[in-house]
Amino acid sequence: MAEVNKGKQHISLNICNEKIDIWVKADEEGFYRDARDLVAATYGKYAEMFRGRRSDRFVAATAMLEIAVMYQMEHANKDTDAYNGLLQRLTSDIDEALK
Repeated sequence: MAEVNKGKQHISLNICNEKIDIWVKADEEGFYRDARDLVAATYGKYAEMFRGRRSDRFVAATAMLEIAVMYQMEHANKDTDAYNGLLQRLTSDIDEALK
């Protein structure tokens, strides 16, 4: 087990009243804690919205869907193909001008 967790540290996260014990790289701990906060806030929003009308499972699924959509939108916004093409053209133009 020590070999598997080499270079990692143990953290405990409380998410939706569930204690989750995991091993993470030290430089990634902040991401996990921020993710926990995002999950808690998103879940809390839907739990309040659907209190007494929907199951915990529905609330969790809705929260996961919102987080996944946010991830997909962020991923789509990071598409760099257009920028890379422009950068290539500019580099080519600069090279030509310097000849």
